[in-house]
Amino acid sequence: MVEIWHLILLNPILNIMVVLSSVFFGSFGLAIMAITVIVRLLMLPLTLRQLRSTKAMQELQPKLLELQKKYAKDRQKLSQETMKLYKEYGISPLGCIWPMLIQLPIWIALYQSITKALATTPELLLSLSKHLYSWPIVHQAVPLQSSFLWLNLAWPDRYYILPILVGVTMWLQQKMMAQPSADPAQKRAGSMMQIMFPLMFAFITMQLPSGLGVYFVASAIIGMVIQYFVTGWGGLSRARVPPTYKEARKEIEERVITAEELERGRSGRIRGKRKDRRRGYRTGHR
Repeated sequence: MVEIWHLILLNPILNIMVVLSSVFFGSFGLAIMAITVIVRLLMLPLTLRQLRSTKAMQELQPKLLELQKKYAKDRQKLSQETMKLYKEYGISPLGCIWPMLIQLPIWIALYQSITKALATTPELLLSLSKHLYSWPIVHQAVPLQSSFLWLNLAWPDRYYILPILVGVTMWLQQKMMAQPSADPAQKRAGSMMQIMFPLMFAFITMQLPSGLGVYFVASAIIGMVIQYFVTGWGGLSRARVPPTYKEARKEIEERVITAEELERGRSGRIRGKRKDRRRGYRTGHR
């Protein structure tokens, strides 16, 4: 199992980063950004499918609201009709999770590649030689430079700037991907995820090599660019979130004037005009 992992993910990612580092004049930070672009391009079909599914979910909100109104007292029937509606429009509620699940082994392989490539001990340097291909460009690039901007890519950022950048970019990306929901419980869960997810990755960046944080920031920025061209600013725009059934009903009751109130108002205005005319007539004759 370990050999399969090395063969399929770890060794290819490690050697590609070493080659890219040589191409970018020995900058391992630029090599990490370049491999981020490569990974995002390979995942582009799945990302586009995810974004289109998110957009379809947003357009489906009025019909979901009708189902919630119709089956408010039958949760099982509501769940069945909701899944039926998803199937009718070809939407998978789990479609947004697959890109995350696929990236998880890539993150692990990238973390291992960074720790091996930027060997900080003789043991790690010896282990690195076992994973390198017998390409001349690979052996010429070793040892690699660990400095990039203010960072030492082999260690966490001691100034905590990178974790903040990771948290901010992750939050912006989550905000763009946020789906407006008429269900208060779903809205609260979505808002909680928008906060917890960036905080979790910021905490991870504080504990692991900065090279992984560089990948997180670059990946989030690329993801936002892709989403902008597919769905626009999404949750970052000031689009009004569809109200719940109770909110919509309350708003209608507050704004709609019944026929009886309108008739009373008209009658009151007519009687007032008649009184004013009588007063004017009396005053003129006096």
